[in-house]
Amino acid sequence: MASIALPDVFQKSCLNSKSYPSNYTLKSLSTYPTALKVWRKRLQENAADMFLETGSPVDIPYRDLNAAGDLDKRNIFDLAGFDQWLGLQVTNDSVNHGCQLVSATKPDPKCRFVYIYGENSRTHLKITKEMVTKIMTYHQVMPVYVDFISVFGEYSDQRDLRFSGFREQSLMKEAQSGLVVPELGRSGRQFQLCYNLKSASLVKADKAAPTTNEWSIRQAAIHHQFDIIYGTTLWIVTKGHLDLQQRFKELTVREGRPEDILSFDTPEDCFRSSLAAHLIYCHWSTDDWRGYIRWLEMVIEHETAMAVYGPRGHGHAFEQYNPQHIQDIQRRQDKINEIAMVLEANVDVMKSLCKFYTDLKSNRHFPQYLKESCDEDILTFTAQVEDMIYDLKMQIARATVLVKITNDRKEIILQHLQSQATARMERLSANMEKEAIVMRIITIVTLIYLPATFVSVCPIQLLAVIMANKAQTFFSTDIVKYQNQDGGPPGNGNFSRTALNRWLQVTFPLTAATIIFAYTAWWLADKSTVGEEHPKARVQTSQKDVNMAGPSRFLGFLSVNRPVQQLPTHEPKLLP
Repeated sequence: MASIALPDVFQKSCLNSKSYPSNYTLKSLSTYPTALKVWRKRLQENAADMFLETGSPVDIPYRDLNAAGDLDKRNIFDLAGFDQWLGLQVTNDSVNHGCQLVSATKPDPKCRFVYIYGENSRTHLKITKEMVTKIMTYHQVMPVYVDFISVFGEYSDQRDLRFSGFREQSLMKEAQSGLVVPELGRSGRQFQLCYNLKSASLVKADKAAPTTNEWSIRQAAIHHQFDIIYGTTLWIVTKGHLDLQQRFKELTVREGRPEDILSFDTPEDCFRSSLAAHLIYCHWSTDDWRGYIRWLEMVIEHETAMAVYGPRGHGHAFEQYNPQHIQDIQRRQDKINEIAMVLEANVDVMKSLCKFYTDLKSNRHFPQYLKESCDEDILTFTAQVEDMIYDLKMQIARATVLVKITNDRKEIILQHLQSQATARMERLSANMEKEAIVMRIITIVTLIYLPATFVSVCPIQLLAVIMANKAQTFFSTDIVKYQNQDGGPPGNGNFSRTALNRWLQVTFPLTAATIIFAYTAWWLADKSTVGEEHPKARVQTSQKDVNMAGPSRFLGFLSVNRPVQQLPTHEPKLLP
């Protein structure tokens, strides 16, 4: 086939394909130069994570469909095959030396489906940046599609899962000079759509332990072009895995039912086929949300049922909670909130899609013959999408209720944690009280025996004067002496009343003086403490506190079974 000449503006854009989207030929309020520079910078910054390096093996599935069921399908694995498929030819200008001419070797198919994918949404897409920019330039894809595909690539986690959008570009009013190439099947009057949808998928299933199942939210970025004169259609779908490509393939295989196979014989057939493709993507976005939410309901019930229905108190076995339980429940709640947000985003995209096609019927620039022949198809399309929207709204309501249940049960677990902490503090207080009683007993006993011990270990000279012996301890004093003065065997013992009287005369007064001194010091310290707490007012004390004043409070340790003192719950009453 002879080469197809291209407009100069389009040739210049193709020669500068590496600068996409700065080379975008359609200038509008949304594609002014500064905005194009921002998109180009974003593409350059993310290219290393999104795409393979130049020269790496690639894998680009495509399907080119024409009238009468003509189908060209294959996978592209290298740059040479890519250039041959795209149909762009660059030659040197024989007139202007140093200049290059760009021509096309074949017209566009009636429907071109390009699938850009990776092994999953967190690995490199199996395409190079050079190939992406060539495709975008050749088909003049609206630059905003860069935002939609930037969520894919080799990242540690899913990027921009909360990002969602629907963009449209309508050029139906008048032909764009840079896009008018009748030989390619391009009239210059077209509309473009960009949107993304998300679905849920079970990644790992464990029948023995269902609570350990792993789910993932997967997204797809979809670009669509439709020429309203020739019916030329373009689809560029970016996604992890090949599942969406397989669904589109099922609508275009020759072995399928005649009523299920897409037709591209006329512009009307191309328009109807584009509606069918939209339905495929919308239906994909409703997959398995019910299963994901049902699994979360089961997990929440399993992890929180004991907090609600489990008996508590003495004599019952109950679960002990820790901060890890709160973290687990919060993580589940975040997942549920994420589901509700994603579902609402899907609903908004579907509503925008329905509105766009419904508005086409009243758009005076949309061909009348398409309005008349495809009016019923648009109504059927919107009805089916609205059914999917209704289903998603039901799942949103279900997720909203589950969020409330999860939050309520998290509060119950927090209360159980506080109760457990309070019980531990009560046990600690009881143990400390018992230890304080023991220490008080030891202190009092030590206080009583200290004078006697001191007297019994006083200097030898003092005891020699008082007791006329050289005893050093109470139990070894010469009050009772068993040793024989002549060095013979011990006898029956000699008792000395004089030594006992002298010891008692010193010990009892010293013991009394020690107790009085200790009580006085304690009383002064207690009075000083009360004065610091209430420096300008006398606090009214209860009759029980009065009865416990003085020695009774000092020896209060004798009441072993008294209740634990509680902190005051009201302001103290001030005496007038």
